[in-house]
Amino acid sequence: MNEEYDVIVLGTGLTECILSGIMSVNGKKVLHMDRNPYYGGESASITPLEDLYKRFKIPGSPPESMGRGRDWNVDLIPKFLMANGQLVKMLLYTEVTRYLDFKVTEGSFVYKGGKIYKVPSTEAEALASSLMGLFEKRRFRKFLVYVANFDEKDPRTFEGIDPKKTTMRDVYKKFDLGQDVIDFTGHALALYRTDDYLDQPCYETINRIKLYSESLARYGKSPYLYPLYGLGELPQGFARLSAIYGGTYMLNKPIEEIIVQNGKVIGVKSEGEIARCKQLICDPSYIKDRVEKVGQVIRVICILSHPIKNTNDANSCQIIIPQNQVNRKSDIYVCMISFAHNVAAQGKYIAIVSTTVETKEPEKEIRPALELLEPIEQKFVSISDLLVPKDLGTESQIFISRTYDATTHFETTCDDIKNIYKRMTGSEFDFEEMKRKKNDIYGED
Repeated sequence: MNEEYDVIVLGTGLTECILSGIMSVNGKKVLHMDRNPYYGGESASITPLEDLYKRFKIPGSPPESMGRGRDWNVDLIPKFLMANGQLVKMLLYTEVTRYLDFKVTEGSFVYKGGKIYKVPSTEAEALASSLMGLFEKRRFRKFLVYVANFDEKDPRTFEGIDPKKTTMRDVYKKFDLGQDVIDFTGHALALYRTDDYLDQPCYETINRIKLYSESLARYGKSPYLYPLYGLGELPQGFARLSAIYGGTYMLNKPIEEIIVQNGKVIGVKSEGEIARCKQLICDPSYIKDRVEKVGQVIRVICILSHPIKNTNDANSCQIIIPQNQVNRKSDIYVCMISFAHNVAAQGKYIAIVSTTVETKEPEKEIRPALELLEPIEQKFVSISDLLVPKDLGTESQIFISRTYDATTHFETTCDDIKNIYKRMTGSEFDFEEMKRKKNDIYGED
């Protein structure tokens, strides 16, 4: 370990593993360490089930009705992958897909007036949906056609809208869409957590709706994918990529000190030894004094013995509870997966509720979501601080990732990865950089 590295990475969360994979593919000498004995950091999948009980300090061991502990892989942070999103692109470019198998999530649902409705995923579904009245459907269809044809490079598709100036509120007005449809479009299609987007220029929202519909077009049932054996497989896949390109991995390594000289990082001390480096990447838990808290997220992992009501017995789904429906500022999300994804014992389902904390009683805030899941066999509640780096790291060369947020997909995580890449290298992130070099000397088949 007493060696010099280009980059040392602390923590094996998804952000860190993807960055260490990219740096290794780009010829950098990388040392990657984690204080935990398992991969994934905050974004790990916990197995066996006994470990989840211990982690959440639940007395006793899981009841026999839970089946074999080893059959469980429970994600600490619930997210899906957008089929046409950035993370899938990263997986394809690096060929990490060869280590993973994915299933399409069976449906996306939205909450309205205490009930849940399927988010229409095709024109036929939209016309049959009980979410909107007949005339509303026609207007909504017109709006979707506009979005599908919209092309930033071709002003003829703007129809009098200036994408950089016109607000989304005005676009909705132009198509005469009612409040319910606006809620559903902004939160279930564009996947915004709050309503701040309404007064911002519309091009970002239009692109988000396009991403949703293009992701949907790939597989048809929903725009989301989920890896068999849980999300913990993702960081491990990128860690393998880094190792193939000469990256060194050490788990179970207590980090004693990050050594900074004249304001710049020069190395990391672990178990009395010092590894030197030019740059350091880590998650916020490794450097508490260089991050600040910007909020909290509550997540509740619920084990069920039944599919969620009114989801057509789906073995995986997402439910979005738009903030307007429950008098909140931010949406509440439910991600549900099951034994069909090799993450739970036969006949068991895992539903994870998450939202940004807004009051002193976060457990009360998520009650509307928990009511949809009843009866719940076991709950595991966590409240995590949302931490962000205090500075860009350009002086110290210490690059800290952001905590995983309450969104239900990995788009914001990928934005963070691209942002750190730019801060480290000075150049814009380019997916081409991630392509495995053809003269891959480690020649994996």
